[in-house]
Amino acid sequence: MTILSQARHRILLSTAFAGLLAAILPASAQQSGQRVTITGEISDSWCTISGLMFAKGTAHHQCAVWCALGGIPVAIRDAGGNLYLILKIGDDEDSAGNPRVAKLATHDVTVDGELLERDGVKYLLVDRIADDKGVITMTHEEHGIQPFGN
Repeated sequence: MTILSQARHRILLSTAFAGLLAAILPASAQQSGQRVTITGEISDSWCTISGLMFAKGTAHHQCAVWCALGGIPVAIRDAGGNLYLILKIGDDEDSAGNPRVAKLATHDVTVDGELLERDGVKYLLVDRIADDKGVITMTHEEHGIQPFGN
């Protein structure tokens, strides 16, 4: 697969993901969200949910960047282990495959936005990033860099 075809594939995946999210969330759910402030680490949902790789902090940083740029949905994991899938940040039309989201990989952030829930899944429409402490979970010293699992 050429680099151009890989880029087209990512764009198609991002577009399909955005369309799927619009189909999943009915208009009534989109309009009835709860205002929230969430603090936690930005991580890709695939590694976090699957447990395929060590999905915290510096050990997982490079993989989180790759997953985010590849179109894997990005989430915030709070101190209680809750995951909030980020649907968009600010006025971005979509966040899947978005370089802005990838730059936040494994950062500890506080965000303000709208929380939407459906079938036990929490979604965030982030209005603003209130605080970005950068990468603070230093796990690479214990686990090494984990681009291919433990």
